Amino acid sequence: MILIVDDRPENILPLKKILELHNFLVDTAESGEEALKKVLKTNYAVIILDVQMPGMDGFEVANAIAGFSKSKDTSIIFLSAVNTEKKFITRGYTSGGVDYLTKPVDPDILVLKVKTLYRLYRQQQELRETQLSLQKEIEVRKQAQEEIAGRMQELRLVMSSLPQMAFTIAPDGQIEYVNEHWFRYSTDPTTFPQTHPDDDVCDEWPVYLKSGIEFTREVRLKELETGNYRYHLLRILPVKQQNALVRWVGTYTDIHPQKQAAELLEQEVELRTKELLIKNLELERSNHELQQFTWVVSHDLKEPLRKIQILNDLVKEQFLSDIPEAVSYLDRSINSSARMSSLINDLLAYSQLSTPAAFQSTDLNGILNEILSDFDELLSKKNAIITVDSLPTIDTIPGRIRQVFQNLISNALKFSKKDVPPMISITSERIKEKRIDSEPASDGDFYRIIVSDNGIGFDERFIDRIFVIFQRLTNRTSYEGTGIGLAIAKKNIDRHNGIISARSQIDKGSQFILILPARQNNEIE
Repeated sequence: MILIVDDRPENILPLKKILELHNFLVDTAESGEEALKKVLKTNYAVIILDVQMPGMDGFEVANAIAGFSKSKDTSIIFLSAVNTEKKFITRGYTSGGVDYLTKPVDPDILVLKVKTLYRLYRQQQELRETQLSLQKEIEVRKQAQEEIAGRMQELRLVMSSLPQMAFTIAPDGQIEYVNEHWFRYSTDPTTFPQTHPDDDVCDEWPVYLKSGIEFTREVRLKELETGNYRYHLLRILPVKQQNALVRWVGTYTDIHPQKQAAELLEQEVELRTKELLIKNLELERSNHELQQFTWVVSHDLKEPLRKIQILNDLVKEQFLSDIPEAVSYLDRSINSSARMSSLINDLLAYSQLSTPAAFQSTDLNGILNEILSDFDELLSKKNAIITVDSLPTIDTIPGRIRQVFQNLISNALKFSKKDVPPMISITSERIKEKRIDSEPASDGDFYRIIVSDNGIGFDERFIDRIFVIFQRLTNRTSYEGTGIGLAIAKKNIDRHNGIISARSQIDKGSQFILILPARQNNEIE
């Protein structure tokens, strides 16, 4: 902005119009006092100051302005129509003016001078702003350097107290600092310790240095005192500020004891693995021999039992039919032989559960229809009522899942109440999870099948016993059985990766709950 100071408005107006025509912002003052007040509030690039004014003349105003630090870059042009002598011109320059013009003034000359001074004022302002910016930048850099120096000192103090070999690397890859542990493996603080030929990282490290990412390796370092190699974990981490890499911090951690322990453990595991393989082979051979033995023994035991039963029946019918006491003893012998035969059959079935078998898609409705057909005579004899939901098609071992349902239905008929027709219900629903109480889900991976009856039930305190081989909760004289059926069911369900459980109350019937996967893997069990 340009300030024109003159006590006569008729002198101000033409100068103002001329300058405004050249796109200058122009302010005016009609006295020295008014000009000083405006200079205190506003920055002016050029002040055009009349010399002869009442009150404060132009020289006095210029002297006052020169004392304002705010106006030290402002240029003053004196105008005078009377004081044109050399002494007045000299006084104008000594008062702080940069030019002294006498009236009448050539407008073009005045405009050129104002433009030059205005441009000089702008350059001075820009230079001052640049200087301030540079000073701030210098201060920031100085503070940053001091902070970095402090942090480096802290870092070196920390690194010197570490039990590991610690070091720092400049961004260009040169080693800057090493702690005292370094000298156990290297005499040169600027060179990495000697590594085992198989662990050389000279080719790998430059790639990580260039990419600025963490470098981690296990290496063997040669100890200077003993000449032995020891395992170390080398880690070199990049340190960044505002995404700019400033240095690397690295450590060598001695892991020799852990490495030796791991090698010993690996050797021990390898030895134990070989022993387990041998034991497994021996166990498989023993299992095979045991299965063969079971088969032979079962066959050989059943043959004399059949002869005993046949001979007892012949003796009973041909020679002792008229002796009631002898018939009673023979009946007991025949019944005992029958139980022995049943026990042998169940033992044989239980032993064969370990035989490998493949899963296949099975319609459980077909399995159940076959079982009910086999029990048809007994169902009619006991007037049993059976209700069956539509059962799913799932992956099973058909023969084994048949054993499960056969045992559960057989038990429901066997342990029914006297003079009460057995009522057996079989329901099915799809569930979400492999849990007895899982919520139903139309897209679940499991099925819950419940076999319910109205029989004699049992005390749930003994629920863990009913699935154990040879465990019975009833009197043998009242209810027949070998105590193997539910053990066979449990083992079969386990082979199907499922769950079997039960709920019951004495004299209020029982529920047997099966949880079976809808799909199995194709591996042979």
